[in-house]
Amino acid sequence: MSATSSSASVSLIRGADLVASPWKNGGGVTREVAAYPAGAALDAFVWRVSVADVGAAGPFSRFAGIDRTLVLLSGAGMLLDEADGADEADGAQRVAHALREPLDIARFKGETAIDARLVDGPTRDFNLMVRRGAATGDVAIWRDEARAQLDADVVLLFCAQGSLDVALGGDMKAATLTSNDTLRIDNARALRCVVEGQGALLVVSIRYTGRSQA
Repeated sequence: MSATSSSASVSLIRGADLVASPWKNGGGVTREVAAYPAGAALDAFVWRVSVADVGAAGPFSRFAGIDRTLVLLSGAGMLLDEADGADEADGAQRVAHALREPLDIARFKGETAIDARLVDGPTRDFNLMVRRGAATGDVAIWRDEARAQLDADVVLLFCAQGSLDVALGGDMKAATLTSNDTLRIDNARALRCVVEGQGALLVVSIRYTGRSQA
């Protein structure tokens, strides 16, 4: 898909083209949707968006200096026990992030000790990871029809459910997104966005700080 203006650049990422990478512990697989810089290792990315299929309970990998957002896409749910690095035997208070319905969201720091429990079988989850101090990122949920103005260094529109037509900019040229498809817009400044159809979009807005560049 071509750019909508001289500044905004748009690319379409089909869910069917995402490559699955098995976890080292065998508990699931991850499909990277996009990252910056492209191809950056796990200790060097500024931000990373991925989809994970979780097949077994277990601890999350820890990422120091990373802010994480996790959204349940499908499955009966997941409970995240947060220990804040303290030992449960010492009476540490454990806080559960309960993701029981699709599109439930949990936000936590990557260095936090997290143990995942599956409510009833495997889940699929959407993950946003952003390096603290280099960028900020947030996730909003749009259901069915929406009209908004995008304003961020990078916006990713991830189709979590259904089928949605997304139109951008003055020419309002549309792209159709189905489940696990993503529309990536770089330099999404004052860019009109119209969404039609039935489904749900995860709208990821990423803004770089002075220590990073687009």
